[in-house]
Amino acid sequence: MQTTCNRYDHNMKTEQLTRPHTFTSGIEGPAVDRFGHLYAVNYARPHTIGRIAPNGDGEIFIELPDGSIGNGIRFNRAGDMLIADYVHHNIWRVEMASRTLTVYAHEPRMNQPNDIAISGNDIVFASDPNWGDDTGNVWRILPDGTVTLLESGMGTTNGIEVSYDERTLYVNESVQRRVWAYDLTAAGTIDNKRLLIQFDDFGLDGMRCDVAGNLYVTRYGKGTIVCLSPDGVVLDEIELTGQKPTNVAFGGVDGRTLYITLADRGNVERVRVPHGGRAWAMRL
Repeated sequence: MQTTCNRYDHNMKTEQLTRPHTFTSGIEGPAVDRFGHLYAVNYARPHTIGRIAPNGDGEIFIELPDGSIGNGIRFNRAGDMLIADYVHHNIWRVEMASRTLTVYAHEPRMNQPNDIAISGNDIVFASDPNWGDDTGNVWRILPDGTVTLLESGMGTTNGIEVSYDERTLYVNESVQRRVWAYDLTAAGTIDNKRLLIQFDDFGLDGMRCDVAGNLYVTRYGKGTIVCLSPDGVVLDEIELTGQKPTNVAFGGVDGRTLYITLADRGNVERVRVPHGGRAWAMRL
């Protein structure tokens, strides 16, 4: 039986959570903590991580050291924040109460850790695009910091996500406009690569799964979020105010608020959706 998005209500519009240009055009990596705060990179200026309250009030939560710039953000089971630093090829870990930064993993062979996904047993997966030649890789980072190259020679890998049942890893390629699916094991190995969908126009950026198994994918340049079924059928498309969405995250009291970061507006929009997000449900 095919899972659906229950059809997004097109009379319901996205609303602005933060004012335009409260973030730089490098806004990315939205993630919601267990207390409902939204985090995203490059608040007010580069090198920062911003924290946004449910009412839209924002502040600088931390500043990354030595010129580091964040991209993807996720939380692990302990509630620590993990940040992909594309400048210095790090994954940072932040202990939230003390705001202490430590290097969780470092891999100089990476082009750049870009978006990251995380499984329920704290295995991290990182996309690794090379924007200069439109290629990319996928990496796995174990909880002990061991980094393994899972696949090389792909297109410009960008959005990455683990399915709700944790049996599938999704990876998209921005320039090639493709979304791939792999079988995923509990040990973090991947196999049986298959094309989920290929689009004819516009780019792709970050993506997230909901608890019904659907995949929400940003359409960079088109100004929409497309909702895909687990077998790659387009179920719905959400229109945004901005044209360059970079990523999405689920939150709110029931996990059904979808937050969207927008590069061209430097802000966050939100909209209500039919199902809660995987990360929210699993407290990741």
